[in-house]
Amino acid sequence: MLGYGSIKKQNAGLTTLTMLFFSVISFLVIFPLVVYIIASFRPGRDLLRHGLSLRIDPEAMTLNNYILLFTGKNRFFIWFKNSMVLTIVQVSLTLIVCYFVAYGLSMYYFKLRLVLFFLVIATMMVPFEILMLPLYVEIINLRLVNTIWGVILPGLCASGTIFFFRQYMISLPRELLDSGRVDGANEYRICFTIMLPLTKPAFAAMGILSAMGSWNSMLWPLLVYRDQNKFTLPIGLNTLLTPYENNFDLLSAGTVVSVLPILILFFFFQKYFIEGLTIGSLSDR
Repeated sequence: MLGYGSIKKQNAGLTTLTMLFFSVISFLVIFPLVVYIIASFRPGRDLLRHGLSLRIDPEAMTLNNYILLFTGKNRFFIWFKNSMVLTIVQVSLTLIVCYFVAYGLSMYYFKLRLVLFFLVIATMMVPFEILMLPLYVEIINLRLVNTIWGVILPGLCASGTIFFFRQYMISLPRELLDSGRVDGANEYRICFTIMLPLTKPAFAAMGILSAMGSWNSMLWPLLVYRDQNKFTLPIGLNTLLTPYENNFDLLSAGTVVSVLPILILFFFFQKYFIEGLTIGSLSDR
C-alpha cells in the first residue's frame, strides 16, 4: 500500500500538471488579445507590411490610432451605440421571456410538460443557418427589415437560455412555492418576489453569455440592416477591411475598444457567473 508521503507526492504532481495544463490553455486564449493590443499601437502600413506579431518596436509605437478613433470623423461610436442599445434591449427581453418559460416548465406539473421541454431541446440541435432563410422571409413579411426589432425578435426565446434556467430552477426547493401559497401569496407574487431573487446567479450567467452572443453577432444583423448608420460594431468594423492601408489604423484601435464592454461585464459579474454555472449543473431531476 502507498504511504501518506507517496499519496501526498502524487497529489502534488497532479496539481502541478493541472496548473501547467490550464496555464497553457490560458496562454493560448490570451495570446491573440495581447497580439492585437500591440498591433493597435502600430501604424496601419506597418501592420500590413509585417503582420500580427509580438514584436515591439519603440520607434513605431504610437497613439495616433486611438487619437484617430476618438477625434476623427468616423462612424465607430455610432456603431458602438447601436451595439450597446441592441445588446441591452435583446439581453433584457430574452432573459425575461426565457425566465417565464423556464419557470412554467420547472415549477408546474401539467400534461405535455416533458414534450414541450423536449421540443425546446430539439431546437438547440438545429443550426441557425438552416433557419436563416425562413426567418428572413418572415421578417420581410412583417416589414421589420432595417429595424432593431427585426434583429431581436427571432432570437427572443432562446432555447439554450430556457434550458439553463429550467435546470437551475428545478434545483431550488419546491417547498418555497407551497410556503408562499400558505402565506396567501398569488402565483405572480411567488414568481417575482420569491423565485426571481433566487435565480440571480442564473440571470448573471445567462446575461453574460447572451450579451457576448448579441455583442459579437454579425450574420443576422448583416442580413437585416441596410443603413450604415444602423450597423453594429462587428458589421461596421468589417466594412473597414479593404485592400488599402487607410482603414487599418482605425480598425486595430476600434477592435481593442470593442472588446472592453464584455471584459468589464464579466469582471463585475464573474462571481455570479461561476455560481450560476456550477449550481445549475448539480440538479438531476
